[in-house]
Amino acid sequence: MIRAGDTVITGVSGGADSVCLLFILSKLQKKLGFEIKACHVNHGIRGEAADADEAYVKQLCESLRIPCRFFHENVEWIAKKRKQSPEEAGRMVRREAFETMCREDGGTKIATAHHRDDNAETVLLNIARGTGLKGLCGIRPVQGKWIRPLLGLGREQIEIFLTEQGIRWCTDATNEEDAYTRNRIRHNILPVLKSQVNEGVVRHLEELSVQAQEVWEYLEKGIEAAWERCVEIPGQEEREEKSRTLEHVRGTGVDRVCSRCESLHIDGACLKQEPPAVQKMLVKECLASVRGSEKDIGAVHLQAVMELFGRQCGRKLDLPGNVTAERTYRGVLISRRSETGRAAAQEDEVRLNIPGITSLPDGIRKADCRFVDISEAGKAKEIPQKSYTKWIDYDIIKCNLSVRTRHSGDYLVVDDKGSRQKLKSWFINEKIPQKERDEMLLVADGQHIVWIPGHRMSRACQISNRTEKILEIKITEDKRNVRNDQGTDSGGES
Repeated sequence: MIRAGDTVITGVSGGADSVCLLFILSKLQKKLGFEIKACHVNHGIRGEAADADEAYVKQLCESLRIPCRFFHENVEWIAKKRKQSPEEAGRMVRREAFETMCREDGGTKIATAHHRDDNAETVLLNIARGTGLKGLCGIRPVQGKWIRPLLGLGREQIEIFLTEQGIRWCTDATNEEDAYTRNRIRHNILPVLKSQVNEGVVRHLEELSVQAQEVWEYLEKGIEAAWERCVEIPGQEEREEKSRTLEHVRGTGVDRVCSRCESLHIDGACLKQEPPAVQKMLVKECLASVRGSEKDIGAVHLQAVMELFGRQCGRKLDLPGNVTAERTYRGVLISRRSETGRAAAQEDEVRLNIPGITSLPDGIRKADCRFVDISEAGKAKEIPQKSYTKWIDYDIIKCNLSVRTRHSGDYLVVDDKGSRQKLKSWFINEKIPQKERDEMLLVADGQHIVWIPGHRMSRACQISNRTEKILEIKITEDKRNVRNDQGTDSGGES
């Protein structure tokens, strides 16, 4: 994990696990010849308690003569902006802080205080959510520059060590609540498994994860060999380039980020010779390479591509991330949708002038956009649900707002937790006729449907006490393009 000359960035929250890690690294520092720099992230959630934790970490690091950087983040606000749970947002914020410090302070390793119980919780969580072999691997002791020196210890062992050494630590009250999924597993699931099934469940889950890691490493070598035999990159003949692409796909982060290929071709006859597990994982690597990451690539997509190998030539699939899979004479071509295809899909799309007036694709209506003074935020609730005027939280917009008809992958955010529903499912639930679905105009931010005029808007866009910028969008008929004998009632415009 650590070699002489390393600079180890160590996450220190003030809790028992991270304090134990800091003391152990401090004792090993001279013996192994490495440098320690601590990193503390204040999430801005627990007010005075969080400030007290920060003060304790500062005093602790000073007593051990270990330099420490402090990051202050508003995790609740970040969670809303990223449409994540506070738990997920906090994890990503910490990771980003560690990476930033590693980059700016000359770090070569990042040490976190994950232990055996954390690993057991992770494996159970992955199983419950639906996982393959990779999810059974749990938390790895070493993953690139990330290291977990305490992974072989249990939570109880850590606290006994600190007590015997006379070292105090901080207690995060949120760890005792069941608001977070991991806490519910920690407080309710694992104790029942220990008391009513097997007292050694945590150790057994650790053993399972180690075995899964060994099998996964073996499988990855099989995938790499299959890539060399079965995958062609059009226009790139050199084997070195293929290997470099696969290496980028693999990555070491939570979500793999890779150099994107425009297209990859998988030879069907060659793929058929590989073991089933290798076949599916190779397809997933190819999808990730073309898409740019593994995010949103699920078992249903892998199965659909696998079935495509048995279909007739010319059959196509639309996949997440603007990726297509097409059956060829020799196999399947994975590619990003061509500019021509993308342009055709966007012929019906117009970007909104903000602020200003925009003529909509149907040639009949227009959108009038203006910013509303934040002092009027309370009036947002007065606008009817099925209205042709809406106030939205402009702070959450990631891309550019446009008006268009539906595209593959469109979704709505349906509750305050950020849960998503496919637009297609919404159409079905609301019994919208097929013809109307294809013609219905939508206000979109990328694939996020912000508002379906006359119906509903995304919950993510609702005005809240954190809103800083309010945008009003009003859909009206353009009188210049409407015949005098044509009705003007567009559905209860407010």
